[in-house]
Amino acid sequence: MKKHFNINEYIDGILSSNIAFVSKAITLVESTRPEHQEQAGLIIDSIMKYSGHSFRLGITGVPGVGKSTFIESFGLEVINRGHRLAVLAIDPSSQLSKGSILGDKTRMEKLSVHPQAFIRPSPSSGSLGGVTNKTKESMIICEAARYDYLFIETVGVGQSETAVHQLTDFFLLLMLAGAGDELQGIKRGIMEMADSIVITKADGNNTEKAKLARAEYARALHLFPPTESNWIPQVLTCSGTENIGIDEVYDMIERYRRHTQSNHFFEIKRANQNKQWFHQMIYNNLTERFYGNPAIKEDILKMESLLVNNQISPHQAAIDLLNKYQ
Repeated sequence: MKKHFNINEYIDGILSSNIAFVSKAITLVESTRPEHQEQAGLIIDSIMKYSGHSFRLGITGVPGVGKSTFIESFGLEVINRGHRLAVLAIDPSSQLSKGSILGDKTRMEKLSVHPQAFIRPSPSSGSLGGVTNKTKESMIICEAARYDYLFIETVGVGQSETAVHQLTDFFLLLMLAGAGDELQGIKRGIMEMADSIVITKADGNNTEKAKLARAEYARALHLFPPTESNWIPQVLTCSGTENIGIDEVYDMIERYRRHTQSNHFFEIKRANQNKQWFHQMIYNNLTERFYGNPAIKEDILKMESLLVNNQISPHQAAIDLLNKYQ
């Protein structure tokens, strides 16, 4: 493929489900270069009307829980049920080097070569919330390319790792059994947002431990207040390596889809997500314009000098700077 394409070529390539164009469009979206951002914006605006028809599944879990193994096994189940699948896997970026391993694709050997699957690893690039700043745009591209089932795999469980809940239709939390005090090892806020908890690696000698963990989590979930969707979060067990319980996870998610569509929560949540995206875009653009202003950059250096010498507090420095450019 040639290096440079016009907007119409990108749009035509995406709408025809050309994987090369889907990949290049996501790369364009993730680029920080102003000319690329302008192109990406035009592409997203043009394909927006072709998006929104997929089911969006957010997947998170503690390190070592087997997210990649689960995603490959469950992804193949989704495809076998007649869907086209796109996986957006977010890898943590180093705070020092800013680099990322992006190894998810290599761990999903069967899924990565399946003609009905598209896997895109992306670096978090310092973004909080377990997703990148451009995950939403990447989702739009995949949906316009006629992928009707999306996985958004996050970097792992943490205090701020809840933004995926604002992007997806179903939030799936993967947990391990027998790894210490399970209920103490996870933040309550994430458990409250989970539409389901799935205990992984439920095979062999670990089967009984998984059953006990399932009962423990089920009891804990009953203590939480009712969900907005009136869905009762389910706790299941599965084994990705043995393909045990994977079909049950799919059936459970389908029950959720039917439940939320029948009571209209599905469309209400999608509408609220668009509002949240709108406000996030305002925040992102204001931040970029503020720090990109040459005059502000100069004033920031002056303020930093005063801060180093304890001549002003961080709070007052920020207020003075914002007041000057409001």
